[in-house]
Amino acid sequence: MPEHTTSQRPSPSVRRRRRLLAGCVAVVASLALAACGTANGALQPQPDTTASGNASGTTASGTGAPAPSASPAGSPSGSSSASSSPSSSPPSGSAPAATPPGDAVPASKPATGGPATPKPPAPPRTPAPSKTPVPAKTPSTAPAARPPTTTPAPPAPPAPPATGVSTSVVRSTASGGRTVALTFDDGPGPATGEVLDLLARYGVKATFCQIGQQAAAQPAMVKRIRAAGHRLCDHTVSHPLPFAPLSHDNAASQISGGRDMIVRAGGPGTEVAWFRAPGGGFTTDNQHLAAAEGLRPLGWSVDPRDWSRPGVASIVSTVQSQLRPGGVILMHDGGGDRSQTVAALKQLLPWLIAQGYRFDLPAR
Repeated sequence: MPEHTTSQRPSPSVRRRRRLLAGCVAVVASLALAACGTANGALQPQPDTTASGNASGTTASGTGAPAPSASPAGSPSGSSSASSSPSSSPPSGSAPAATPPGDAVPASKPATGGPATPKPPAPPRTPAPSKTPVPAKTPSTAPAARPPTTTPAPPAPPAPPATGVSTSVVRSTASGGRTVALTFDDGPGPATGEVLDLLARYGVKATFCQIGQQAAAQPAMVKRIRAAGHRLCDHTVSHPLPFAPLSHDNAASQISGGRDMIVRAGGPGTEVAWFRAPGGGFTTDNQHLAAAEGLRPLGWSVDPRDWSRPGVASIVSTVQSQLRPGGVILMHDGGGDRSQTVAALKQLLPWLIAQGYRFDLPAR
């Protein structure tokens, strides 16, 4: 009898090992497919998802395609789609079974909980063109009219001199020769009476250049000067210094006003023949102003500066050294303490007489 090869039925233990191996293969295949789907879904934008009523109805791969179904039990170990059957429990520690095909989420409706597909960004809003503010219209006004250009008025022409009165400053006596003219400024003052007494003792005539305000304050002294035969000179109203820079009108007021005050103080018939500028501040203008009033500008040739109280000896020596025949001596009977002047005059009067000088008036 020929020998027949009889296939032996596997033993129960072998069958169990085969089923276990097939289940492991199915689990590995399912995990591989799930990992591949997850990677594919992460690289592509995902559509919006809606909640599913079945908690198990999500796709394994996340791409919208249903997960492959597990192979029934007893499939050969070489099948790549083999999986544990739904009725059989997977071995302990294995991954859960794949979602059955009947519970798969349709492709048109992605799984719930997947990443939302970002909406395309809205086109940027074009800002409304800003309106450039229109400046308020300024009412146009005509430009202010320029003030007319004014040319400063030229200085007033010098007043014409009175008939026969020179505008030049006189610095000598009327008769010349060995003569001398004594003049006293800034009075009447406290020393005027003493000066008059000394002049009367030696029979000397002098000229008193008076300040208008001083004359108005001592009219009796002005009358005494006139009565003794002395002459009067205008020395302005208030003796302003410096005098030369005064305007034409101010100088005219000082000259004419001083003369008028002296005349009123001296009474009817009072004559004023000269004008002496304070500090010797003569100008062409004030010289003409004086001459227009009938006053000859009066200067000097000898100045001992007795007003500064340099001492009696200084006053005397200066007069003796500076005097020349026909000279005009400047001294002061007002404007302060004139005791040195009076003391010096007591020495000078007898000296002048001894030198052969005659006393005269300034030239006119």
